[in-house]
Amino acid sequence: MELDFVHKPAGHCENGVVANMLRFYGFDLPEPLIFGLAYGLFFSHMPFVKLAGLPVSSFRTFPGVLFSRVTNMLGFKTTTERFLVEENAMKALDKKLNEGVPVGCVVGMYYLPYMPIEYRFPFNGHNICIVGHDENTDLYTVSDPNCTQKVQISRKDLQKVRFTKGGTYPLFGQMYYIDKAPKQLPDLKPLVVKSLKQNAWYMTSQPSILPFFGVNGIDYLAKQMAHWEEKLGARKAALNLAQIIRMLEEIGTGGAGFRFMYGAYLQQAAQITGEDQLKEFSQRITMIGDKWRAFASDAATIFKRRKEAVTYADVAQQIAEIGKLERAFFTDLGSVAKGIKL
Repeated sequence: MELDFVHKPAGHCENGVVANMLRFYGFDLPEPLIFGLAYGLFFSHMPFVKLAGLPVSSFRTFPGVLFSRVTNMLGFKTTTERFLVEENAMKALDKKLNEGVPVGCVVGMYYLPYMPIEYRFPFNGHNICIVGHDENTDLYTVSDPNCTQKVQISRKDLQKVRFTKGGTYPLFGQMYYIDKAPKQLPDLKPLVVKSLKQNAWYMTSQPSILPFFGVNGIDYLAKQMAHWEEKLGARKAALNLAQIIRMLEEIGTGGAGFRFMYGAYLQQAAQITGEDQLKEFSQRITMIGDKWRAFASDAATIFKRRKEAVTYADVAQQIAEIGKLERAFFTDLGSVAKGIKL
């Protein structure tokens, strides 16, 4: 049994799963609109969370938040479930598929058999959508936004990736699905305005006692990075820097990519609200994304030991400047959003 589910690749896994799910229920929304409505742009540098033994930096909201936020805003009724017993998780998945419901799952990337080896890493936050199950072969049909077409996975492998140990954090077979769709979408203008205010608030309102999040987190990273080499030694400093580059350029859409996606959202927001000045904000966040990408390029010269005379102090200064730009951007965006008449 396989659902009549249209698969489309996407720039980011959770956005892609949500977009494909909404399309299944008759609502075709572009990926940037989903990301923006869920006020998905964020930043965190968390020394207390490890990936491959190194601190994790994230350039978006935490996994699962996009789905819950955007579906709630648009009037969908949804359910998210977690399990302690692996077999119970598989039975619950089978039950929803038999009811004709596509099911999103949060899985570990490392053990996905259809993923090329070079793309696998111990990250337990990848989103896929299960859209079919052949009881004769016990193969499940997967809509993975990273793939150009639907793929298949065995029951054993699916169970394994739903409960992958280690990685960024342990998994508990998390799955999510839509219980009921609205007859039509609500007026998007007030939702767009709300999302702009909320994204600005989340980025600029984090208390100083928690320096790891929002624009405070960017400042914190810059201050730490400037002293990595003297505090950690050359090898550990290089590994920490490589981890930042990996999170920024290779994992998911990447930090710069999320800034570009938010820029696309602001273009759409300008059309929906009639506020042309949001197009200027689109250009500003795109420029900030370019600076994140320039930082990654310069930082790589340190890690790869090229001849260019780039120091940790130099790249830390780049991060500090990006922090100032993002603080100003979100402060201004929040002010403009508050002035939009509904």
